[in-house]
Amino acid sequence: MERIGELAAFLTAVCWTFGALFFERSVKQIGVMAVNFLKVVVAFIFMTITVTLLRGMPIPFDATLNNWVFLSLSSLTGFVITNTFLFNAYGTVGPRVAMLFMALSPPITAGIAYVFLGESLGPRSLLGMSLVLTGIFMTVFGRSNSFEFAKISKEDRRGYIFALCASIGQSIAMNLQKIGAADFDPVSGAQIRVFTAVIGFGLISLIYYRGKNIKNAFKNPLGLKYMFAGAFFSPFLGAILVLYAIQRVSAGVVSTLVGLTPILILIPELLFFKKKIKPLEIAGAIIAVVGTMLFFL
Repeated sequence: MERIGELAAFLTAVCWTFGALFFERSVKQIGVMAVNFLKVVVAFIFMTITVTLLRGMPIPFDATLNNWVFLSLSSLTGFVITNTFLFNAYGTVGPRVAMLFMALSPPITAGIAYVFLGESLGPRSLLGMSLVLTGIFMTVFGRSNSFEFAKISKEDRRGYIFALCASIGQSIAMNLQKIGAADFDPVSGAQIRVFTAVIGFGLISLIYYRGKNIKNAFKNPLGLKYMFAGAFFSPFLGAILVLYAIQRVSAGVVSTLVGLTPILILIPELLFFKKKIKPLEIAGAIIAVVGTMLFFL
């Protein structure tokens, strides 16, 4: 049973890899906000069907006010804000580098806990932080063939900032989700988060785009296909697999295996998309993932 859980965690990383690749292509076709809104709508439909089959209720009527408040806040932070930055990073520095920056989430989370909760950071955690930062710097400067920040293109710098903001948002969202999901069904909790994201992205589309971005998205079948595939792999199937894994093995093992995404994403980019990835970038990804593992192993 434990091996099945580990396999589910590894398949989660595979799903997130495919999700990132599909979303990158969808963003280039129909735009960041359209992809973000449509993907959570698709995910919510899948989630509602799943929850109805598993629990016999399409909506989590048994959720408490605490569940709704903190899970909704985690959704606004983790889905709406974080994914807006992350998807913009997909369009600038690409999904591989953007997902690598997400490896900063555990160190940032530990730093937040240290500052606000008084939790101590052991030598292994500090070493892990150092390795993650080293790996990211190797990738960043390896892409630009220079160790001078001034020589990095303006577009790449903007992408790195977007990716960094996404990792910070993810760290905050994780703490809020932990509070809101206490003693509550995780699948229904995920449904609440997706539902809140639908409202958040919907309001942004109406206020800033008057819904025109969504309307224009339906004129691009290719972009919609990429979006639908990404929604199936990442916010839906990946969420189910990670929940299945957590029920069978420790959260640390799950986090370690899921954290392999920055390495796994190298395979399709090299083999299928024929992207030129420098050895320093590959080494940086491996070092960053090893640093993340030190937080959990």
